[in-house]
Amino acid sequence: MSDVLLRNAYSQHRAGNLQEAARLYGEILKSDPHHFDALCMLALVHSERGERAEAARSADEALKTSARSPVGAYNLGCLLQTLDRHADALRSYDRALALRPNYFEALIHRGISLLELNDFEQALAAFDKAVNLRPREVGAWINRGNALCSLGRPDQALEAYDQGLAIKPDFVPLHMKRGIVLYQSKNHEQALTSFNNALALDPRNADALFRRGDALVGLQRYEEALASFDACLAIKSDHVDALVSRGVALRATGRLQEACESYNLALQFKSDCIEALVDRGTALFELGAYEEAVLDHERALELDPDVPHVWGSLIRYRLQCCDWRALERGRADIAAAMRAGKAILEPSITVALSESPLEQLQCARRWSAGDSRPAALWRGERYRHARIRVAYLSADFRVHSTAFLIAGVFEHHDKARFETLAISYGPDEASEMHARLADAFDEFIDVRGKTDFEVASLLRQREVDIAVDLKGYTHDCRPGILACRPAPVQAHYLGYPCTMGKDCIDYLIADRIVIPADHQPYYSENIVYLPDSYQANDSKRRASEGEATRFDAGLPASAFVFASFNSVYKITPEVFSVWMRLLRHVDDSVLWVLADNVTAERNLRREAATRGIAPERLIFGPRVSYPDHLKRQRLADLFLDTLPCNAHTTASDALWAGLPLITVTGGTFAGRVAASLLHALGLPELATDSLDAYEALALELAQDRPALATIRTKLARNRETHPLFDTWRFTRHLEAAYVNMWERYQRGEAPIGFAVDPGAKATSFRP
Repeated sequence: MSDVLLRNAYSQHRAGNLQEAARLYGEILKSDPHHFDALCMLALVHSERGERAEAARSADEALKTSARSPVGAYNLGCLLQTLDRHADALRSYDRALALRPNYFEALIHRGISLLELNDFEQALAAFDKAVNLRPREVGAWINRGNALCSLGRPDQALEAYDQGLAIKPDFVPLHMKRGIVLYQSKNHEQALTSFNNALALDPRNADALFRRGDALVGLQRYEEALASFDACLAIKSDHVDALVSRGVALRATGRLQEACESYNLALQFKSDCIEALVDRGTALFELGAYEEAVLDHERALELDPDVPHVWGSLIRYRLQCCDWRALERGRADIAAAMRAGKAILEPSITVALSESPLEQLQCARRWSAGDSRPAALWRGERYRHARIRVAYLSADFRVHSTAFLIAGVFEHHDKARFETLAISYGPDEASEMHARLADAFDEFIDVRGKTDFEVASLLRQREVDIAVDLKGYTHDCRPGILACRPAPVQAHYLGYPCTMGKDCIDYLIADRIVIPADHQPYYSENIVYLPDSYQANDSKRRASEGEATRFDAGLPASAFVFASFNSVYKITPEVFSVWMRLLRHVDDSVLWVLADNVTAERNLRREAATRGIAPERLIFGPRVSYPDHLKRQRLADLFLDTLPCNAHTTASDALWAGLPLITVTGGTFAGRVAASLLHALGLPELATDSLDAYEALALELAQDRPALATIRTKLARNRETHPLFDTWRFTRHLEAAYVNMWERYQRGEAPIGFAVDPGAKATSFRP
């Protein structure tokens, strides 16, 4: 009787008459409450009707009952999978396989549940058995590939997907899976081919269009990527991932406001989308909307406290607002996370936050560990050029602090011995500085539209002897170019005062103050010591004509003016407290700082009041042209440096303008730059070894005007006689360093650190 009812119930179930099927399964269970097949099928009916609780109850009863057939056990496993009960599903599939050991479908679904349970090895074993049973079954190959992906074996996964495509070349999911693995392996060109193949078969596949766009972003072909994302969104307007990736492409092309609008749409559809919050926060920061950037990253961390790198960027954003209320806790959290090996900081942020060169190295190593490692383009060839060919890579051949420092070096290069190339991936601005730099090089090459690999290939084709990265990990950097090893000698210099933690960078150009000998273990690069300061300086920098007046600058006529024109993110509460104590002890004194953003101004005024100083004693100077900035510095009496990150270009600007500067010699490269400059200018007495000594010296000079006047006179004299601003001398030393690097490579010797002789003039070069 029950067999007849069961066949009728199956018939009604297949016909879609779920209510009648449920009634018939129920009739069977009235007479036999432990009827395994009826319990399984009733659970399935409940599931199909959206009655998850009832489905779960029937499934639980079935689990208590011995399976009478492999099909019934298999069906129960499938039902339990839909209920996300993978451990129970696994038990059911094992029952089915005990009754029928070569049950193909049970093997496949057993493997899928094992994947969900993160038992990847056992999942692979299940799929291997399925492949052996039916080697022409595409589903077995695609699942085998999935297991291999989960095991971190992408090359074998690709082989599995290719086996499936050999059987069914028009199977879109296989093309998609193949493309995703290639994309995750940073093989963007081949990934693009796979997604294009999927789209040739299914032109309106929104996911394929989205994935194609992502591959194009990886290839830095942003306009094509945007077209692909737009095509995806025309089909599926609520495709959140496409909206986020569209924002990434827009931000990469400098269209920050449009990027924010794309992120806004993504968040309308999915308010807890962490990627959209993080990326929108970054774009808002770049737009100068610092408070809003803080809110986005705070929200992202509420959703996932372990989201990579956001803790560090949040602290950086708060520093830009001079919001220090959570700084101490943030520092402690970062230190703990670093000890635990978590990736919470971008390396560039450690320059502003960290006083530990070891911590900076660890952060850089972790950051670069996930980079792809392309095959080297240079493979040991030794070039024999008439001149050493040096390529400088930067986004900053324009009105930028790096250009202000190094423009004179480019002009002073010995053209008889060195052929220089500018590899520019920054804005093509119509400025006097950009024109000056373009004229300084033998060749100025705009590579904005090229991928990292294409730029690297260009360097290899030009047979560049020495490639010098001027960006490091700063904004708009492209470390992927030198990762391709296009040149025999690769160095980084000037733009990034820290290690890059990358094996492809042979040298870091420094001096013995910014990197003492006992700090060398904290750098992945070989250290090249220049004789004076590592920092290039342009002896052609000029202040605006005419006299600056305190009235025009909004300064009190007779006040003692402490100044600090550092970017406000470098100001820490510890240093600010010193500044406020100086204002308290020096009557009729003011602090003149850079006007960066209204939030920072508001917070600094509040912090001053908290320390008992009238907020109006803080005077904020607006951003002005570079020549005007040099001119106005003469109005100040004493420049107060910051720690743990010193003034760099800002410090040499102050010294060039004749403004005395005092600093603390810190624990990292970035915290020792001002000391390096002062030593090269013959003013080592202005570099102190602690905040207490810094405060005492500042107070002494502020209260002893004749002593300060003596310092100013010495500064003016030394500017003309000491090495810091001698561009010709510096360039000869830099060229001597290049010759040493070149000669080692010509002899087939590995790079090692060395010191340039103060008398060196690159005379040893012979082509």
